[in-house]
Amino acid sequence: MNAHRPVQRVAIVGTGTIGASWAAHYLVRGFDVTATDPAPTAETALRSYVEAAWDAAASIGLAAGASPDRLSFTADLRQAVADADFVQENAPERPELKVKLFADIDEATPPDAILASSSSGITMSVIQAECRHPERTVIGHPFNPPHIVPLVEVVGGTRTDPDTVRDVMAFYAAIGKKPVHLKKELPGHVANRIQAALYREVVYLVQQGVLDVADSDDAVSWGPGLRWGVMGPHLLWHLGGGEGGIQHFMETLMPRMVASWQDLGTPEFTPELQQAIVAGVLDEANGHSVDELADRRDAMLSALLAVRARHDFSGPGLTTDPVTEEGT
Repeated sequence: MNAHRPVQRVAIVGTGTIGASWAAHYLVRGFDVTATDPAPTAETALRSYVEAAWDAAASIGLAAGASPDRLSFTADLRQAVADADFVQENAPERPELKVKLFADIDEATPPDAILASSSSGITMSVIQAECRHPERTVIGHPFNPPHIVPLVEVVGGTRTDPDTVRDVMAFYAAIGKKPVHLKKELPGHVANRIQAALYREVVYLVQQGVLDVADSDDAVSWGPGLRWGVMGPHLLWHLGGGEGGIQHFMETLMPRMVASWQDLGTPEFTPELQQAIVAGVLDEANGHSVDELADRRDAMLSALLAVRARHDFSGPGLTTDPVTEEGT
């Protein structure tokens, strides 16, 4: 396999919500970004998104020389990726589409470029099926919005070279992300599966009439969710074990938790339940638009990341100091 060259030019393929957010992140981190999307209004929407997201993204980490003016756009896929060092693909979640798209990208890019997919559920073994150079393809699945949330799940396919995974992990870490290496492929990767497991129980509790939609959101965001913004569950259980730490927790508290798993429910997702959740969410939103709620979310996430940067000894290396291209 060809050695991967240092990343200076990034191509964004697909400029919906995830692609546009990725574009904002790469621009703030000082890269030249070329984006492509076949939609007729894609360029206008992308530039509007980048402009709106710039301040929030820049507050987390701004590279010397970073500018939204370093964004270019073309509807021609081959032109967009022709000189890319790194491609971040964000097309719709349809296997047949991604297989064809990756084969086209693989054919059009320099041989030493890395091809990453933001796919949230399709495995790379499926996506890379028709690539001539599958060894340089990898999943780089972000958490929304990528220009703020650091998490990226990295996992290769059956024909991905381990060096590609290593290089992608290092690249994402160098640009302020928190990459997590998945040792095995599985549909939905990891974070979405954890999220789905939690939401299944939340929906079950709502269906059982234990609490309403707004209270279920509060039960998560003002309790465990608040702690999860600081530490993950294993480390929190270490603290929950007191002086004995995780060993004491596993010996004395874990058996009780395991027994409680039998009581967790699976809701019957009926049309009535769906409408009850919709009505509850709209009531909780209290007239605020999706954009207004997203702005509030992003402002709080940026503030939390700033706190973590000051206190977290194992964080993603986020900083408000300038980040040079040489550091990537």
